[in-house]
Amino acid sequence: TSCSKKREREREKKFFFLNFICVVVQNDDSLMNTLQIQGGSGSKPGKMVSPNNKEFMFICFLVSLWYSSNIGVILLNKYLLSNYGFKFPIFLTMCHMSACAIFSYISIVFFKVVPQQMIKSRSQFLKIATLSIVFCASVVGGNISLRYLAVSFNQAVGATTPFFTAVFAYLATFKREAWITYAALVPVVAGVVIASGGEPGFHVFGFVMCLSATAARAFKSVLQGILLSSEGEKLNSMNLLLYMSPIAVVLLLPAALIMEPNVIDVTLTLGKEHKFMGVLLLLNSATAYAANLTNFLVTKHTSALTLQVLGNAKGAVAVVISILIFRNPVTVIGMGGYAVTVMGVVAYGETKRRFR
Repeated sequence: TSCSKKREREREKKFFFLNFICVVVQNDDSLMNTLQIQGGSGSKPGKMVSPNNKEFMFICFLVSLWYSSNIGVILLNKYLLSNYGFKFPIFLTMCHMSACAIFSYISIVFFKVVPQQMIKSRSQFLKIATLSIVFCASVVGGNISLRYLAVSFNQAVGATTPFFTAVFAYLATFKREAWITYAALVPVVAGVVIASGGEPGFHVFGFVMCLSATAARAFKSVLQGILLSSEGEKLNSMNLLLYMSPIAVVLLLPAALIMEPNVIDVTLTLGKEHKFMGVLLLLNSATAYAANLTNFLVTKHTSALTLQVLGNAKGAVAVVISILIFRNPVTVIGMGGYAVTVMGVVAYGETKRRFR
């Protein structure tokens, strides 16, 4: 009847978004458990039924927090470093690491967000310290680049992380991927070249620092897989952050005092001129920890595949929001280059999954 057809159309509209997610994450077991597919007798194959609403809404809430904190810390970094007169990326990174150390301790030791994993040997500690040094380099480099580059271009360069990961993985482990996987990296690099040519605010030093930060981030992930590969030494990301953060603070504090000698005086002066200076620094630092925590929780409740899809979308959202807020000029060539890079990243992830 017409009424039943109308109800069916409304039902299809209601679950259109959920069906789309199922197509994207068709091989994601953890999320597919949430978005249950109807089966059995009397049902049409592949038809969506009502999901576990609480679990699904919880995942949506986590993703929203992840997007908000991750994009928020990037925008706050840009605002502080470029628009607010706080030109101290090393000290800012130290504030981030201090917050991560404090909040990690509270969340793991007191709130038991994850079970605490203890450091079992001097060798394991030295490996974590090595990772902390590389981690510091990537974060400091990224913050320095934000002083000179627009967030949109910064995100375009940052999207090339898979390229550097593939290079370092091959150099460190001699592990080869299928040729089609490497072919998918061509548009990743080509897109950044195109975006660089079309970037009105291109800055050589900022570009070099952003590229270095991206390479360091990729190197850290490869190094982590090598150094903490044994079962007895593996740490989840939250415990790793718990131990890396204090080491990073110890490294960054003298570096900030030596390389940014007037940071304390300028910070106090800005605090007198702008009453929200202290609030911004605290908010920025807390948001940096929230980005790490929500990234861990989203990964835990979905999977690497879903995280990759959401991560690609997050970069695009960050670009749009930054352009709306900072009004930085963009060109069709620049945005086209970024689009090519993102498509290359998506293709790389898909080919790596299919041909592993």
